[in-house]
Amino acid sequence: MADKKRGANEPEPRPIIVKKIIVDGHGGHHGGAWKVAYADFVTAMMAFFLLMWLLGATTEKQRKGLADYFTPTLVELKMASAGSSGLFGGDSMVSKENYPTTGGQGNLAITIPRDASGTKDQGGKATRAADRMKFEAVKKELEARMARKKGLDKLRRNVRFTETREGLRIDLIDEANFAMFAMGTDRLLPQARDLVSEVAGVVRGMPNPLIVRGHTDGLPYSSGQSMNNWMLSSARAEATRKTLAASGIGNDRFARIEGVADREPFAKGNVYDPRNRRMSIILGWSQGGGGSGSDDQGQDEETKAAIKERDDPARVAREEATKIDMGGTGLPAGVQVMNPTAPGTSSKPGKH
Repeated sequence: MADKKRGANEPEPRPIIVKKIIVDGHGGHHGGAWKVAYADFVTAMMAFFLLMWLLGATTEKQRKGLADYFTPTLVELKMASAGSSGLFGGDSMVSKENYPTTGGQGNLAITIPRDASGTKDQGGKATRAADRMKFEAVKKELEARMARKKGLDKLRRNVRFTETREGLRIDLIDEANFAMFAMGTDRLLPQARDLVSEVAGVVRGMPNPLIVRGHTDGLPYSSGQSMNNWMLSSARAEATRKTLAASGIGNDRFARIEGVADREPFAKGNVYDPRNRRMSIILGWSQGGGGSGSDDQGQDEETKAAIKERDDPARVAREEATKIDMGGTGLPAGVQVMNPTAPGTSSKPGKH
């Protein structure tokens, strides 16, 4: 179509410009949605690695405790069914249910697992806490008794208190200038007898079980003598038990009387140290307070095997035999000595 003629004074028409804008698709890259997804992924990975670490670094008993801790104990209320259906409605715990799956039989009682509620663990912790208070009272009273009695006040450094898996261990320790027993015998010296009697006076009124354990140093007996460190430590433990019994401790209080020779040294770096000669009087945990039985159940198989090997009577006998002078000859296993050393003679020093 031909353009219209414009007048002399009419302005020239402006051209029409059309601008086309194309939006690129990279705008989503600068958004925040991917950050939320990535944060969820990192959180999930952290939880996964934490779970893997817990599975490898905990025992079966600890894992069970963790599982019980996270066990849900919430109770879901079902309206218009069993229990309350309105404000202050309520119902009896022995009323019949209205659940379709039970046919109206049963009652409304809810059973919560004991481990999930922590009842058993709280009871053990409470008993152990009560025992710790008793142990602290025993320590203070014994120290006060020794401070008041002339002759025993100087022996306070020879008495050590240690809390162990068995209970409160009271160690009566020898030193270079103090010995509880006459050398190589089970005869209590007067000062040591007074000390044991004071211990008996402190623990007499408590129901906790008692364990008496004898220890010796690593010095072997001379060849030809019938006595050895096992017999000596056991005899001294029995002598200590007799003194405790004579001081008013009932026979039913004693759980174990044992001698361990030099197997549990006080000074681990020197088996000949006089401090290794000691008597341990152990005031055990109350029943349910976390005694040795519960701890043994938590030991793994490798630890139990190691303890069994350590306490193996045949191995102990072999080690004890190597301490006895056999004439200085290296004899193979199973060989019998035809010319043993004469009684009363020895090629190296020992206890006499």
